[in-house]
Amino acid sequence: MTGLGTFPFGRPIERVLQGDRNPKRVFVLGVYASAVHARWLNSNGKQVVRALAVASEPYIFWKGEEADGIISKIRIPEKAGRLISAGGHLNGPSGRSIDENYLNPLGLTREDAWLCDLVPHSCMNPGQAKAVKDHYCPLVEKLNLPPVKWPRVPTKLADDSRRAEIAAELRQSDAEVVITLGDQPLRWFTSRYGSEERLSAYGKSAETYGRLHAIDIGGRPRFLLPLVHPRQAARLGGHDGTWANLHGGWTKDIAPSLLP
Repeated sequence: MTGLGTFPFGRPIERVLQGDRNPKRVFVLGVYASAVHARWLNSNGKQVVRALAVASEPYIFWKGEEADGIISKIRIPEKAGRLISAGGHLNGPSGRSIDENYLNPLGLTREDAWLCDLVPHSCMNPGQAKAVKDHYCPLVEKLNLPPVKWPRVPTKLADDSRRAEIAAELRQSDAEVVITLGDQPLRWFTSRYGSEERLSAYGKSAETYGRLHAIDIGGRPRFLLPLVHPRQAARLGGHDGTWANLHGGWTKDIAPSLLP
């Protein structure tokens, strides 16, 4: 699909979808795709923006490889300064978390998982919107920069059409277990098939967290495995310590023997 929009400095916003379409053991549903983040320095080497999204992630739940190479291909006017990688802590942390905090504890690898997001492209969050407004937009006419056309994080993360697309991916995946990451996949997808809308409804204790629950999606019995968002699992940014600790205990005590 084309026409989704444009990042700062001109790279197109692209849909990021599962590449390997072979049958999988688990189907992992996140919220929205991430991006490649650059540190923007002015022509004097002074930082303008610490982490500005400048390209779609090269594959779903990208782990941050080759960030320097991706960013080096983005040409910007000399007067605008230069772009360098924002660093590993800002490029690919959720993707690394998928492997380290979810799949590996379950005894799985990427080859066993079909990955999906409610919104299959990057979205502009409030922090990025402020950076664009304060630092990029004032230079658009002055330096003839491409205008930014970057969708904001929607209030409605999936409509009926998008849910139908996700359901079609799930059918193709042939996965028996659906793993949801945080509240939003429960609210916007699996609740239409009878799940709770919030992770906390399944319990917030070591005795209840991270268990399998029967669910029928598309006329096929499956298992739902509601887990925290990678922000909690990998303790990224403003995470909730209680959820992070629960998930950490789950990786050691429950996950290794959980899957049928």
